[in-house]
Amino acid sequence: MTLRVLCVFLLSGWLSVYAAVLPIPENGSALRIQGSNTIGAELGPALVEGLLQEQGLLKIHRETPDTANEQRIVGQTAQGQRVVIEVAAHGSSTGFAALKNTSADLAASSREIKDSELLALQTLGDLKSPAAEQIIAIDGLAIILNPANPLQQLDTEQLARIFAGEVKTWEDLGGRGGAIHLYARDDQSGTYDTFKELVLSRLGKSLSSTAKRFESSEQLSDAVSADPQGIGFIGLPYVRQAKAVAITDGASQAMLPLNSLIATEDYPLSRRLFFYLPPDTRNPWAQALATFAQSPQGQAIVAASGFVSQTVQAMSVAPNALMPEGYQSLSRHAQRLTVNFRFAEGSAGLDNKARQDLARVLDYIKRNGKTERAVTLVGFGDLKDDPARADLLSKLRAMAVRRELVRNGVVMREVRGFGALMPVATNSADEGRIKNRRVEVWVY
Repeated sequence: MTLRVLCVFLLSGWLSVYAAVLPIPENGSALRIQGSNTIGAELGPALVEGLLQEQGLLKIHRETPDTANEQRIVGQTAQGQRVVIEVAAHGSSTGFAALKNTSADLAASSREIKDSELLALQTLGDLKSPAAEQIIAIDGLAIILNPANPLQQLDTEQLARIFAGEVKTWEDLGGRGGAIHLYARDDQSGTYDTFKELVLSRLGKSLSSTAKRFESSEQLSDAVSADPQGIGFIGLPYVRQAKAVAITDGASQAMLPLNSLIATEDYPLSRRLFFYLPPDTRNPWAQALATFAQSPQGQAIVAASGFVSQTVQAMSVAPNALMPEGYQSLSRHAQRLTVNFRFAEGSAGLDNKARQDLARVLDYIKRNGKTERAVTLVGFGDLKDDPARADLLSKLRAMAVRRELVRNGVVMREVRGFGALMPVATNSADEGRIKNRRVEVWVY
């Protein structure tokens, strides 16, 4: 028995749609997903339900087996046959291990695949290829406190010292409340891996052994909410009753985990959420789910689940004195799109998310009648010894995006480079320099 699904692929920057046929197995699950708790708790199951609904399945529901953090999403064909998709959410690293031992068809991860995992899985194909690495949503790690804590802002260096146990009291931070109580996700968690990479490891720190560890995001958040001395880190949808504080990184402005700042990945603790599927996968349901997640319907589910969708929108930016005058003028007369183009590490080429975003930006430009001199590209870069070189490189990055847009019929209004001005991350670390090398899209 088969069902029809619409599959969407990037062809020359445009969305091409064709019908494929999905088989329904006579026995066993149609798809097995393992990995991130951040994705698997709600977003993954919700996307699966959306796919099953698109297929016209009936009586869609969730079943919970005896094992914690595992679910089965079940639908029924018109002929009464059950279609089962399994979701196990025990941490990002478990997803890659499951791909290796063939106990999963698709890995859900709240961090980028590690080099060691790429090497271990190389027999499955290149998991960094655009077809294999699918960015399905953007999330922000929120730093959460008890709502009664008066602290409003922290920088990434303070965070590292706090969670390493070097800053021991709230008074050390100019606050009040006595000893600091630490709350963290478990070692299998992509949330923990992301925090370790963005905050701890960058400054040579390790998580304090006094931190209370949780597999469940919800339980961690509720524990911080109940502890006046508590601090934790959590994925954006799990702030719940806690209080999120603004974060700075290097010379960046203080930023709250707001949707607009996370969508552009400017927020210092923003991160990407991934599906990884082997390029030569023989399970068509895995490809169908990845395709559905990228679709407008899938991205609407992303937003409804509390994460930040990749749907392109225009937003107004209020000018301020910290902006260069040319940028202030732009913000007075144009709107910025909720996407930044970034580049593959060590490369002048667009990364996998930028390739996906290119089609979305082109679709926005066409739908809104902005193909004729209504688009300005603004490039930024990391700090260089020679400011003129930084300016040139920032403009060259914008020109790389321009080439792709012009190739698809867009006549540009202007291309500008602002060098190393307005950093969104510290330039003292590779990860920060990569984030600062970005191209913004503005429309009139």
